[in-house]
Formats: sequence, structure tokens, C-alpha cells
Amino acid sequence: MPLTEPQRTIVASTARMRCVVSGRRFGKSTVGLREAARFAVPPKQKVFICAPTYRQAKAVFWSNLKERLTAINWVAKVNEQDLTVTLHNGSTISIRGTDNFNSLRGVGLNFLVMDEFSDCHPDAWERVLRPTLSDTGGHALFLGTPRGRNHLYAHYLKGQDPGEPNWESWQFTTLQGGNVPPEEIEQARRELSEEVFNAEYNADFVEYAGRIYVSFRASTHCAPLRYNPRAPLVLAFDFNAAPGICVIMQEQLLPSGLEGTGVIGEVHIRQNSTTPAVCRKVIQDWGHHPGQVYLYGDATGGAQGSARVSGSDWQLVHQELRPVFGNRLHSRVPAANPKERVRVNAVNSRLLSAAGDIRMMVDPVKAPNVVRDFEGVQALGTVERLGVRMGRV
Repeated sequence: MPLTEPQRTIVASTARMRCVVSGRRFGKSTVGLREAARFAVPPKQKVFICAPTYRQAKAVFWSNLKERLTAINWVAKVNEQDLTVTLHNGSTISIRGTDNFNSLRGVGLNFLVMDEFSDCHPDAWERVLRPTLSDTGGHALFLGTPRGRNHLYAHYLKGQDPGEPNWESWQFTTLQGGNVPPEEIEQARRELSEEVFNAEYNADFVEYAGRIYVSFRASTHCAPLRYNPRAPLVLAFDFNAAPGICVIMQEQLLPSGLEGTGVIGEVHIRQNSTTPAVCRKVIQDWGHHPGQVYLYGDATGGAQGSARVSGSDWQLVHQELRPVFGNRLHSRVPAANPKERVRVNAVNSRLLSAAGDIRMMVDPVKAPNVVRDFEGVQALGTVERLGVRMGRV
């Protein structure tokens, strides 16, 4: 079957990391199979095609993979138990599920396809599969339909960022795929809610209803922001064992045209974090800052964090950061946290005042988890620290 124009655009890309966001029945699995075969052409290549579960990966890819490779006489051996096809040139293509992603450790991959990436556990990529590409210089192809602004969205943003030369991304609707008649799509439009239709057919990163920070809109509040070495740096901490968080901010002239708060970075340690680990990452990324540094965050100091074994979290922050920033380090932690409603209202009004002023924006490439927090995909955490700052007493 010949490729459609959007599919040809994807396969023509030379980017090492490619991300395809598409509506249902676009034909992304066809692209995944084709690219897996193409990257297996050189001798002794190792290729994985992954889906969220073993059963799903087998159902979608296994029969099609065997059929297509057999038709062109590439197959030397088929291992039904391991779901691996060995080609005459010694290359292998294996089907895998990411539901038991720790079992995928220890391989060196030349090419990786991750289908329905929105539904895959993010640690499957970050903690296990990304390292498998390092020693080989391997490539990856991410395929998926949006599930809000989660890790698929973060990868999509990387592909849109000119500062990420190894990434490229695309967004295609079901109609652009050419596999579903327009009248069927129109029927679905009439039967489904607007939110579901836009996600499943238009490949939109639909914002979730019921969000606390209702003023936030990615289209309005996300933009590339600049770091100013002459301006004070604000560090807003959250003390968790998972994740460990610090949001990096500066007051600046925003793309909205107004002076306000710009979120220019973040530290986000997903698992087994400690306050010293977060601080050391802050130092690694921002220890060069020559100006003033201000600390904001939770007045309680993290009863479930490092404080349980090593003293208060704020003491640990000062122990780690004071040797680097010296007398330029200042604490702005309140004696008690403002009430939740005060914090929420302070952030929402900063995002969009009654007069229509936008005085807070986020760089989505440098702080993707802050964006996800604002949109309610994750439990409140990162943004709560902003709320302590905006609703300070």
C-alpha cells in the first residue's frame, strides 16, 4: 500500500527522535512497521516495536510484521514465544509491551518504535528504553493519540523547538490520514462529545475540565522565555519523595507585553528524590547565576521528605545552596502557608486578571511539568509552590 502524503513527510525526516501525534485510523502503525523494517536493513541491527501492553503489541503488530517481511523474503527465523523475527542479514525485529518495562533493560537498540505512547508508562522511556539507544546512537519514533498534555505532549513540544535539532514532530487529524471517509468522521462528530472528538479525531491536546487553575491556557500562557543573568532568580521548592520539585522563575517583560513572572526552568526528579538531590540539580543548572537568589515554598518544610531523617528541608536547602550563592541567597518562606483559596486566586489572577492582563507565563520546553500541573494532568504540587509565592503573606 503506497504511503499517504503525511506518512511520506514522516519517513522523509532524518531527525533522530520523531514524534507523530495523530487522530484514530491515521495509519501510524503502518508507519511504525515500515520504519522498523527500514532501520533493520543494515546487518545485525536490533529493533523494538513497543506498545503499552504485551497483548496490545502482539495484536497490532505481530501478524502484520511476519506477513510483510515474509512477502519480501526477508525472514530467516521466527520466534513465536519471544515475538522476534530474525532477518537473513542478522537483524532482529522484536515486539514488546511496556507494561513490564524493567524486563527491557540491558539491550542496545538501533531503532525503537513506541506506539500509543500516551498510554505507555513514562518511566518505560525515561528510565529504561532511552538508555538503550545511547551506545548505538539509535533512533526512536513515538506514535500516539493525545491523552491530555502528558509525556506525548512533552515530546511533541521538543519536536517543535528549533533549539532541539535532534527532534521533529507532527500533528495530523484522522481526515488527513485518508483512511476514514469524511462522512464517517462527520458521523462521529455528531455522536461524540466535543472533547472526545477533538482528542480522538482531531489529535488535539484537549484540556481537562474541572481544573483548579482555570485561567491557564497553553495557547496563551506558553512561550519561549529568556533567562536574564542580571535579574534575581526565584526558586520555589516542593518537598516530596516523588517527585522532587523546584520551579525556576524570573520577573521579566513577558511576550504578553506586560511585566510579570516567567517560569524559565524546573527541576523534576520523578522518583526517590531528596531535598539535597533537588538542590544539586539546581546548582548544576543554575549555579552560575551571578545575581540575587530568592527562596519560596512550603512553610511546613516537607514532613514526608528528607526532613524525617536529616533535619528540616529548609535547613538542607540552605546547607546545599549557601556555599554556592553565599550572601546572595535570601529566604522568603512565610511563617505559615496562606489558605488554599488565597493561593489559587492569587495564581489565577496572575495568569489572567479581571482586566485581561497576563502577568505569568511558562516556557513549555524548559518547564513541561509545570504546564502539566497547571492543566490538571497531575495532582497539585508544582503549581502549589507558585501559589505560596503569589499568595504570600
